[in-house]
Amino acid sequence: MKEFWSKKIRDAEPYVPGEQPKDRKFIKLNTNENPYPPAQSVIAAIHAAADEKLRLYPDPECLDLRRAIARHTGLREEQVFCGNGSDEILAFAFQAFFDPNVPVSFADVTYSFYEVWAKYLDLSVNLIPLNDDFSLPLERFLEEPKGGIVIANPNAPTGQALAAGEVKRVVEAHPDQVVIVDEAYVDFGAESMARYIDTYPNLLVVQTASKSRSLAGLRVGWAMGNENLMAALRCVRDSVNSYTVDRLAAAGTAAALDNEEYFEKTCAAIAATRDKTRQRLLDSGFAVLPSKANFLFVSHPGVPGKALFQGLRERGVLARWFDKSRIRDHLRITVGTDEEMDALVAALTETVKTLK
Repeated sequence: MKEFWSKKIRDAEPYVPGEQPKDRKFIKLNTNENPYPPAQSVIAAIHAAADEKLRLYPDPECLDLRRAIARHTGLREEQVFCGNGSDEILAFAFQAFFDPNVPVSFADVTYSFYEVWAKYLDLSVNLIPLNDDFSLPLERFLEEPKGGIVIANPNAPTGQALAAGEVKRVVEAHPDQVVIVDEAYVDFGAESMARYIDTYPNLLVVQTASKSRSLAGLRVGWAMGNENLMAALRCVRDSVNSYTVDRLAAAGTAAALDNEEYFEKTCAAIAATRDKTRQRLLDSGFAVLPSKANFLFVSHPGVPGKALFQGLRERGVLARWFDKSRIRDHLRITVGTDEEMDALVAALTETVKTLK
């Protein structure tokens, strides 16, 4: 029953987030959350911000946070825009830079929210199929797009990444179109395009505090681009909700950005666990793509993906399975602690033994 629903949402197909279980305790490897807690300096900053000023609205321009991001990236604060997670930033960007009469291009296997936003905003879509090995077909991205372009780098759910030089070729090939580079997972081994903001006026780089900063619960993301692009994002924001980042989230994220030592330590630990786990799974007969993200894209030649997903769940491990063509036989598995990944490998091995 959809009584009283607007025509716009009656046929909408919303994004489905990863399961957040409440009925039992799982080893939770399904939503790409960081297995390590935030730095203690972050907790201290949040406590310090929880004072009498909570009665006041937060700074709509997030100036202190933008300055922290600028310090971290070498940009100017005018080149940074903050929002309620990178999802909100991307939703704003789809509205700010793409028009219904011109198709927006992205890969057929990528972050599924892109297609949700496009349909919701009545945008036409040009899906560019990934290669058989799930790598990005660079030449098609150079030649095909006639409108905006979105590239997740590293890509999700595959974990594969383009080198900065390859992304630059796409940006240079389409100087009259905005190219959005979604870098949600860039800190785990890929190259950021943020350093090229001054070079390319059509480049928008989007990052998040959720993954590498262990702050998924705060919901903070940011975009980086020239001042013209930042003004467009502010126009969309202020047409919807001027106060998108609360005082505690801004304070905690700024503290996380300023704690470079902890950030580098945890990212290195995740990357090491990722690479070690990948090799163990390869040695056990699984197919695992090389990854520059905090997750692995896993399949087995003898067991369907849904069966692997169900077998893991029965053994107390959550992974992400997508019931979509091309990737039904794959799981996206978040990298946890070494102990959690030991349990994952054991559960996968046992599942395969019982099903083969």
